[in-house]
Amino acid sequence: MAQTMVNFRMDEKLKEKMEKTCKDMGLSVSAAYTMFATKVTREQRIPFEVTTDPFFSEENMDRLRRNMAQMEKTGGTVHEVNLDD
Repeated sequence: MAQTMVNFRMDEKLKEKMEKTCKDMGLSVSAAYTMFATKVTREQRIPFEVTTDPFFSEENMDRLRRNMAQMEKTGGTVHEVNLDD
């Protein structure tokens, strides 16, 4: 079977942790990614749940923008906390 190179970028610390974790399991990073690619293509899906962080939801971003606008308008003197907002 012909081999090919795959290059991509990731955070340096994440890469270091991945290398250590793979080593602890007796795998190379290349073998781990090959296993991942094999499972993805076999199952035609990402083999784990992918979710979003609710902090970055549009609803929360709108709330943060409103709160920032209120703080800027009042000079940062808002002291009330409305948990029903």
